[in-house]
Amino acid sequence: MKRITSFLVAACMLFILQVWQGVFSADAFAAQSSAPSWSGISVDGKPISTSSLKGKVYIVNFFATWCPPCRAEVPDMVQVQKAWASKGFTFVGIAVNETLPSVKAFMASNGITYPVLMANSDVVRAYSDYIPGGITGIPTSFIIDASGNVTSVIVGPRSKSAFDQIIKTAFTSKPGR
Repeated sequence: MKRITSFLVAACMLFILQVWQGVFSADAFAAQSSAPSWSGISVDGKPISTSSLKGKVYIVNFFATWCPPCRAEVPDMVQVQKAWASKGFTFVGIAVNETLPSVKAFMASNGITYPVLMANSDVVRAYSDYIPGGITGIPTSFIIDASGNVTSVIVGPRSKSAFDQIIKTAFTSKPGR
């Protein structure tokens, strides 16, 4: 129990540090403006890749079922997914430090319909290049516009209204940013 408590305290401290740093603009990393290429199989057995998302606005969200801030934003993410899916938007969840059964149960109990993949070192490393020091806290979200560019990186949870504004901005960003 002491080990778990120490881990949770450390995770919360990392989260607080990341929230303090706020939202990073991908413009600061101009050499890496294109989203990384990846492919995988979602936890429900369907293939997904950057090529299948081509032309869509999407948010890659690194999360864990045991993370309180991650759990707090999921109901809003489910609502946002329902509202924007018909316009060509999707979240893509990347479950970190998880087991497949716990992720499937979490998805079912929260009504998650967007694709979720189990994290692997390749996808974590690819997205870590967009943040100084790499991904060190969760939730961490990467906003990708319809041109396939990472337009911003968000560390910490967001509300439905914040996600709505982020997505609206991603849909109106100019191609080739």
